[in-house]
Amino acid sequence: MTDEPDQALTVRDVALLLNVTEKTIYRLAQKRELPGVKVAGAWRFMRQDINRWVEAKKTEAIDAHELSRQ
Repeated sequence: MTDEPDQALTVRDVALLLNVTEKTIYRLAQKRELPGVKVAGAWRFMRQDINRWVEAKKTEAIDAHELSRQ
């Protein structure tokens, strides 16, 4: 997996980064829940987009938890 912030990641790279299966990455990408683009039939993801997506999901989880406590 590449550490350069502007280099595109593969499905395998993102799966390893997020500790999920490649099938999960395909499913999320196809449903447009994960930010990515198809290039010549293969999914590619920008590291900074994935990092922002993870941060947004963390914020959503925190907000949902706080609402459930009220």
